[in-house]
Amino acid sequence: MPEEMQGRVLELPYQAHEVSDGHSIAHYIKQKFDEDCGGAWHCVVGKEFGSCITRLCGTFIFFGVEMMEFLIFKDGNDISLTKEEAAATARLLQKDQRLIIDLYKYLILYANKF
Repeated sequence: MPEEMQGRVLELPYQAHEVSDGHSIAHYIKQKFDEDCGGAWHCVVGKEFGSCITRLCGTFIFFGVEMMEFLIFKDGNDISLTKEEAAATARLLQKDQRLIIDLYKYLILYANKF
């Protein structure tokens, strides 16, 4: 995560002082990141947790403040696609599915010849 963004995120737990539970703090931080940096951000807050995530390069930070740990990242599913881009992506996926099905049918027919 770029240093400028790191500096901003390290201030957010202190700005969320009006709420005390982890869920509300995570919601506050996520909302701030969505507003400032665009959507698809995720925030996990707690005293002890494990994680296994997929994230975009340069969009990850893990740090602790007092007794709480913070994991903030942006996933690889950018939700900023236009309707046209989403429709084009869906058409490509359908075409790929049809090709895979045709290949599978061909392999079955070929295997049955032997």
